[in-house]
Amino acid sequence: MSSEKEAEARKSSSEEISREFKTLVNSGDLHSLNHMQHTILGRLQDSNAVLSHFNDFSQHCFAEISGDIARNTRILKSVKSDLDYIFQKLRLSSILRCVITSAE
Repeated sequence: MSSEKEAEARKSSSEEISREFKTLVNSGDLHSLNHMQHTILGRLQDSNAVLSHFNDFSQHCFAEISGDIARNTRILKSVKSDLDYIFQKLRLSSILRCVITSAE
């Protein structure tokens, strides 16, 4: 029985608080705020659709070029390795020339 009274008291209190809040806020302002929220929601949904389309497009483009990127990466690593070897030989050659020149 006491829980029913407590529930009724809470309901009564909630209704009273709701009435008090209604007197604090202008209904025109609430309508304007509601309209702005719906406008923002529409814009966010449009933006989300555009971004989803762009993500799909980007994924498709990446799938097309990923093989080329992997191949070019392997080529660049090979070129770097070759250049490192060449410069190592040039440095060694330069050091040997200096040693030979100083020995003469």
